[in-house]
Amino acid sequence: MDKKEFRVLIKYCFLKGKDTVEGKIWLDAEIPNTALGKSTIKDEYAKLRHGEMNTDDGKRSGRPKKVVAD
Repeated sequence: MDKKEFRVLIKYCFLKGKDTVEGKIWLDAEIPNTALGKSTIKDEYAKLRHGEMNTDDGKRSGRPKKVVAD
């Protein structure tokens, strides 16, 4: 699974009213061969609590994909 899919599952747990511990238990039961850390789940819950509901990756600074030359 990629990061976006994990974020969607964490968001699902959050919207269902589960806390971070219950979310970790549910994720471990549903996807047993992946090891999501407690800190990852806590960080995602913190973002969700602050109203950041987007599950996409954020923009990063750095080199643009296309170069514009005059």
